[in-house]
Amino acid sequence: MAITSPGDDHEAFTQWAISKGVQIKGIAPAHFPGRRLGMIATRTIKENEVMLSIPRAVMLTRDSIPPSFVEQFPEDTPNHGILAAFLTHADTDVLQDIEPWRKVWPSFRDFQDTIPLLWPDRLRASSSTSWSGPSLLPPSISGRWNSFRKTPAGADYESTYQNLLPQQEKRVRKAWEYVVSAFPETNPGTFAYYYFIVNSRSFYYVSSPGDESEDWNDDVGMVPFADYFNHVDDAPCDVHFDGKKYTFTAKRQHERGEEVYMSYGPHSNDFLLVEYGFCLDDNECDSIFLDDIIFRELTLSQKKELASRDLFGNYEITSAGPTLSVEAVACLKYMRKGPWRKYLRDKTGSDPPTTARIIKSWIEAYLKECTTTIDIIESLLDLTKSPSPGSIPEFGSEQWKQERLAMLLSRWRQIERLCENAHAAVLGTAHD
Repeated sequence: MAITSPGDDHEAFTQWAISKGVQIKGIAPAHFPGRRLGMIATRTIKENEVMLSIPRAVMLTRDSIPPSFVEQFPEDTPNHGILAAFLTHADTDVLQDIEPWRKVWPSFRDFQDTIPLLWPDRLRASSSTSWSGPSLLPPSISGRWNSFRKTPAGADYESTYQNLLPQQEKRVRKAWEYVVSAFPETNPGTFAYYYFIVNSRSFYYVSSPGDESEDWNDDVGMVPFADYFNHVDDAPCDVHFDGKKYTFTAKRQHERGEEVYMSYGPHSNDFLLVEYGFCLDDNECDSIFLDDIIFRELTLSQKKELASRDLFGNYEITSAGPTLSVEAVACLKYMRKGPWRKYLRDKTGSDPPTTARIIKSWIEAYLKECTTTIDIIESLLDLTKSPSPGSIPEFGSEQWKQERLAMLLSRWRQIERLCENAHAAVLGTAHD
């Protein structure tokens, strides 16, 4: 594998970071073939060795921005919006100090290629868009289905890892409204670019313990050089912020030439796609949700019973099978309330084959969605390879269409495999 240096701008940025107090020990940015930039071990790194230390003073945070700039916004303006606004509107001489860092940031085109929020409506159709055609994004992202008509849940509940795109749209829109209240002339494209620069290069940050935001998405600060790390689930890298500095410590030995990863958190591929524009080939945290499928089959009385037991919604499936809440709601489908409540306490009284049959039917409904949407995407891909006038709506170059559609197809194939594995796991449980 031919790993290459990322170039002079990255070398200049590395020297800038060192001059600002960043301590870099045994790692460097590198180009990996067919992939993004990443961090490489330049020598053997021993277990428990600190590879990177970044002082708070070099981070870009709400606290490091000149107070005169921050004071132009209402007090409850999201930190994310203020950071993006600062990069959009700060005086050139103020931004000059971080120019070496800015030169190594991705382009807006990079984000447009990979971030669904920046795609045309036809590709990013969600429950918050008016597009009446098929939805190509997975339901956890879009909140929409192609194989059946979604019915109301009947109650509000917190679904952090569902309806991801509408949630992101809401956060961006809120930040935008605050920013244009202070800077009415703000260019939407420029703001969007810097919003995703912040989104893709931020780490957890609060001014002091106890200052956490109501929305955890807003406890952010930009951390130079650490933004080279790529993500894997169980990365052998310990990340710690003590209020004064970020430290990155090897949890095992890394050999020279090996890529060094960190973990962005235990996230599904749908979350990673929406927030960062990529999916992992192997993601132990990947999952789907059956809420919309299950809600179609529940009575109002059953929904109330589940809500009273804190079992309403977030019915998650992984490759290993269903979570306990999925099993519980399946049991409620055929058990009387008294025995079901006893089942919740001691896990007795259920009929495992019946439970498995019900869960299998829910997974099969999701598999039908996979088949339906994969067929749609494959048809669109065929059209982009041999287009005829008016055969497919225009949303960029043919290459863009193919790359985005191929990304979506790959994601749906992952979901299909996850459903098949979960289906097999349920079958195995029924036969135990």
